Amino acid sequence: MMEFLIQSVWVVPCYALIGGLLAVPWSPGILRRTGPRPAGYVNFIMTFLAFLHSLLSLPATWHQPPQQIFIPWLNTAGLDLTIAIEVSSVSVAALVVITGINLLAQVYGFGYMEMDWGWARFYSLLGLFEAGLCALVLCNSLFFSYVILEILTLGTYLLVGLWFSQPLVVTGARDAFLTKRVGDLFLLMGVLALLPLAGTWNFTELAEWAATANVDPTVITLIGLALIAGPMGKCAQFPLHLWLDEAMEGPVPSTILRNSVVVASGAWVLIKLQPVLALSPIVMSALVGIGAVTAVGGSLIAIAQIDIKRCLSYSVSAYMGLVFIAVGTQQSEAALLLVLTHAVAAALLVMSTGAIVWNSITQDVTQLGGLWSRRPVSGIAFIVGTLGLIGFPPLGSFWALLKLASALWETQPWLVGLIIVVNALTAFSLTREFGLVFGGKPKQMSERSPEVHWPMILPMTILLGFTLHLPLVLQSLSLLPNWEMLNKDVALLLIWSSIFGCSLGGVVYLGNLVSKPVRLPWKGLQDLIAYDFYTPNLYRLSIVFSVDIISKVTDIVDRFVVDGIVNLVGLISIFGGEGLKYSTSGQTQFYAFTVLLGVGLFGVLVSWQFWGDQFLDLMYSYISVILNS
Repeated sequence: MMEFLIQSVWVVPCYALIGGLLAVPWSPGILRRTGPRPAGYVNFIMTFLAFLHSLLSLPATWHQPPQQIFIPWLNTAGLDLTIAIEVSSVSVAALVVITGINLLAQVYGFGYMEMDWGWARFYSLLGLFEAGLCALVLCNSLFFSYVILEILTLGTYLLVGLWFSQPLVVTGARDAFLTKRVGDLFLLMGVLALLPLAGTWNFTELAEWAATANVDPTVITLIGLALIAGPMGKCAQFPLHLWLDEAMEGPVPSTILRNSVVVASGAWVLIKLQPVLALSPIVMSALVGIGAVTAVGGSLIAIAQIDIKRCLSYSVSAYMGLVFIAVGTQQSEAALLLVLTHAVAAALLVMSTGAIVWNSITQDVTQLGGLWSRRPVSGIAFIVGTLGLIGFPPLGSFWALLKLASALWETQPWLVGLIIVVNALTAFSLTREFGLVFGGKPKQMSERSPEVHWPMILPMTILLGFTLHLPLVLQSLSLLPNWEMLNKDVALLLIWSSIFGCSLGGVVYLGNLVSKPVRLPWKGLQDLIAYDFYTPNLYRLSIVFSVDIISKVTDIVDRFVVDGIVNLVGLISIFGGEGLKYSTSGQTQFYAFTVLLGVGLFGVLVSWQFWGDQFLDLMYSYISVILNS
């Protein structure tokens, strides 16, 4: 039975795909009699089957070597596109996380989308998302991983743009799609350039090749930079980070999946490519630099946001920055642990904030307050999600951050300091959000804001319990780092940074010692952080302006040069035809004369290279004689 489950685990992505296809008939205009709700129930059943299959397969893969499954697809002209699948404890555990979070997100969507008629489209796209993510973690081929990432980019565009009648939603979907496409284009260049060097796209074979590869440093650096561009876009890293902020305009149930596991899809590919990227020190330094800038910048920007969902989006970018640092310092195990612990805590935080958005008039945290007495479950979920995301023992992220920082303590202590600073900033940011939303006295916008109904409370409570018990789950699976192997000084620094961030946030936003809204002494610094370091303005002045100018120049060339030449040829043809119409007599000798004249002109043109020079010399001599005389 266990062997059958392992050999058939590649079917797991098909469950969600089938569920998404079965939901299509309930789209508006096809099935109306039952309403759209059956679309959600069908997807829930298929996702539950996928979760059950993954969960039952996990014990059979534990402490077992990875198994390879090859599905032939295309083999022509020396190009072998065989779908390679790797079944390991890590990939199957990732399946459990993806299907489990999506299962809870679908139940959450039953309540959140209760009065929405877009159930069929929404749940079909959730099925596409789940199928793509499950296929990605099983895929052992760089080429097919790229194809799956493209499908996820399309899914992001469609899900964010679900409520397409709203202008902000359309803008967010468009920007998310275009921003990711920039990274995907460079990623495709890297994928195609890597094949002639390594001779394979298989991740396992790429790791073996990288262990003994002797390649030109410049070439591998350019390829490595191209390969990390795609994950930069997927993980919302600077400067391709703005899309995640705007994508928050989509439905919250899809945000649960996107902010927890979809943003980590790029990190997953990055971790698998780590042996290849390690061939270039410049690429590894670029990973660390990008991650450091995004982690610090995202943490600072999150503190200055007033939209409840955007506060979380920048924290997600900051956390993914830490994953980039882990990959850049070759700490792959710490990177995987960071991805896992972040997925659980981030999903819980999104559920908590989504419950506030669902039945509140505003998303502005400065206009909320006093919801602790009205929303106890949402408040507790937010607290547990916050503690699960920062270095607070014994919850999950504490062990992930400690494992990463302990490995860097001896070699790169400045990165340890950066991790501690980011942890403190994240703790302060989330405590600030909690204080503004749940603390204080009720305001006009939050006086009538009761707790949400059970379809949203149930998945939130389940995930809350799992977040609390995540260390025990990690310990049972032998994934919890050994305390004796970790640095105790780093552990104390992490704990104190969490306490300092939470305490400072509590003093400022839960007490009355500081007047609110909080203003920095220098308004320029406050505006710099609040407006995302003016990154959108820089985009408008550089990329958007350049594209606009190029588009206008291209339009002018197209209308006046290309169209002008085509129109000129057309006019010549028209007038030539009209002229021939009136100049022909219909007599045979006239046609014969025309043919002979044409042949004669053609002969002159062809033989010009033989007698043209002599003719010109003769004419020059004749003119000279005339002038001399």
